[in-house]
Amino acid sequence: MTQTKTGSLAEAGANIAVGFAINWTANMLVLPLFGFTGLTAGKAFGIGLVFTVISLVRSYILRRWFNGLKFGNAEASHGR
Repeated sequence: MTQTKTGSLAEAGANIAVGFAINWTANMLVLPLFGFTGLTAGKAFGIGLVFTVISLVRSYILRRWFNGLKFGNAEASHGR
């Protein structure tokens, strides 16, 4: 059974939401270690938001691509 496009988007969105929380925390903890001394919670949020949008698009495209591959699609591999 293949995953619908809406299902793919929902899965990617849930994955990205969890990733964003981890990313924001990492930004606040790690970036100052690399000289970003003026980092605020808002700036870390903005940085995280940019990378989150990139990640969401990447996850969705890869999910749809793999879903269409013969080895990644149970119905296609059974000739249906």
